[in-house]
Amino acid sequence: MNNILSEADTNAVLDIIIEQLDVEKSQLTPEARLEEDLGADSLDVMEITMAVEGQFDISVSDEAAERISTVGDVLEALSGLMPQRRA
Repeated sequence: MNNILSEADTNAVLDIIIEQLDVEKSQLTPEARLEEDLGADSLDVMEITMAVEGQFDISVSDEAAERISTVGDVLEALSGLMPQRRA
């Protein structure tokens, strides 16, 4: 799906989104908008961000979290905090 993160890290993020939003993996394209396309609300986006932080033991700044609107944005935000784990 991306060349930003390892396949394992990407799958872990996708699994978080699938669990939080109860969507199918086939819906998770980089361009898929969390709210408009996948039915998330602002609380869902916050919970996804918190789950990613917990999974990867990182901290996403409020500014970065505010810029998250697509599946690709989640992956990009994570990659910026974990450059050593890129694919």
